[in-house]
Amino acid sequence: MNPIPTAHPFHVLANPVGSLCNLDCKYCYYLEKERLYPKLQSRTMSLDVLERFIAEYIQAQPNDEVNFLWQGGEPTLAGLDYFQQIVTLQRKHAAGKKISNALQTNATLLDERFCEFLAKERFLLGVSVDGPERFHDSLRRSKGDSPTLSDTLRGLTLIKQFQIEFNLLCVVHRDNALHPLEVYEYLKSIGGRYLQFIPLVERQETQVSDEGLQLVLPTFQGKSQMMPWSVRPTDYGQFLISIFDYWFREDVGKVFVQLFDVTLENWLGLEPALCLFRTTCGNAVAIEKNGDIYSCDHFVFPENHLGNINEVPLQSLVLSEVQRNFGNAKQSSLPRQCRDCDVYFACKGECPKNRFDFTQDGESGLNYLCQAYLAFFRHVRPAMNQMAAAVSVQR
Repeated sequence: MNPIPTAHPFHVLANPVGSLCNLDCKYCYYLEKERLYPKLQSRTMSLDVLERFIAEYIQAQPNDEVNFLWQGGEPTLAGLDYFQQIVTLQRKHAAGKKISNALQTNATLLDERFCEFLAKERFLLGVSVDGPERFHDSLRRSKGDSPTLSDTLRGLTLIKQFQIEFNLLCVVHRDNALHPLEVYEYLKSIGGRYLQFIPLVERQETQVSDEGLQLVLPTFQGKSQMMPWSVRPTDYGQFLISIFDYWFREDVGKVFVQLFDVTLENWLGLEPALCLFRTTCGNAVAIEKNGDIYSCDHFVFPENHLGNINEVPLQSLVLSEVQRNFGNAKQSSLPRQCRDCDVYFACKGECPKNRFDFTQDGESGLNYLCQAYLAFFRHVRPAMNQMAAAVSVQR
């Protein structure tokens, strides 16, 4: 029996090669996830699991368009033939629905044949670039510890040559956060018109877990230390403010920054597209190559394992009480300082993965980046009021 579509769409971040990657970025939180599967020999998600996932995901969606997001690791390691099989299976199970695909990549393995396919099938690409060479290559290294920006730019050239839609994903770390306009101008200079800035926040346990993991959950109360590349909250706040001020003067309508768009959505009282700034979360799970489902791609820990689609239907796992509790905890676990904050409507406590700090009253659950968002949202208030008023008139 086919599942009844859910009342609201949900998303699955699919990792067809798991944490396998051709790079060895120093800050990558996903590389160590291979230790969760020491006996799993398969390089890619098997075709049986792949077809089950594709069919169940399409059937469960209430809308006429279904979007697939492929990431990793480096998903292009699965190869062109594998992605051709993905599209074939999507068409087989589409049942009249429109299927779209997004692929998050470092772009270093792309060639003309792959790009021709991506262009033909209208994939949207998210390409990771952390700014100019000195910021990108300092942490984004190859397996042989070589710089990688030149290979990424070669791939980006092909992407533009084949007119594939793309956005640039910039991880904001301790070093590039100090040079916001240099980073912003560089991303524009290589063709970036749709930009995402992702703050790098990582804690490491001083002891390795039984599964071999060192990066820790927000709820971890043992001894830990911030990784040296994590962005400082005050620096991240100023990074956002500097770019926003320049963008508001020069680039409105020409460059689209995800955080600025989402902020405007909140100012308009709309449901933001990005889960970080929604009241609750839990509608974006992750699937590993063996069919395991986790609450979120940032919570691929044994504590957040929901089950396996070979044993339980995907829809049942997403709608499970465990997952509902996970999503609702985003709101229910907020400390009073957050709930009483004048910019709570815009921030919503941001991502639970970063809530390991303490409030002024000693209450746990404060977001590590609180000072960054407090400064940013207060700073942009006049401009957001102005833009929100303009949009309201047009509506």
